[in-house]
Amino acid sequence: MNWKILKTEEEYSKAVNRTMEIFHAEDGTPESDELDILLLLVKDYEEKHIQIPEVDPIEAIKLKMEEKGLKDKDLIPIIGSKGHVSSILSGRRELTLKMAKKLKDYFQLPSDIFLHSA
Repeated sequence: MNWKILKTEEEYSKAVNRTMEIFHAEDGTPESDELDILLLLVKDYEEKHIQIPEVDPIEAIKLKMEEKGLKDKDLIPIIGSKGHVSSILSGRRELTLKMAKKLKDYFQLPSDIFLHSA
């Protein structure tokens, strides 16, 4: 198939399906060349038409705490006193840059999660 810029969801869907079909194409084959083109086209379509929702840093922290079985008190060494932890997790107090860095490192979260809040 001669691929072109993806403009509709139907074209996008076809491109994604074809990408999955030939994903393990051997280098130097026509399928490998087609895969390279498809990956660019799919990425372009997604950047233009698919918005990824912004992640709330507090919700990300709470999710990570739940995954690890942590309680609020477990964040005292990172954030500070029990009152600070409670204020941060309830949204009554803003994260500081220092807290955001420590939490990012502790939970291995991407830093851009904290950019709009710190």
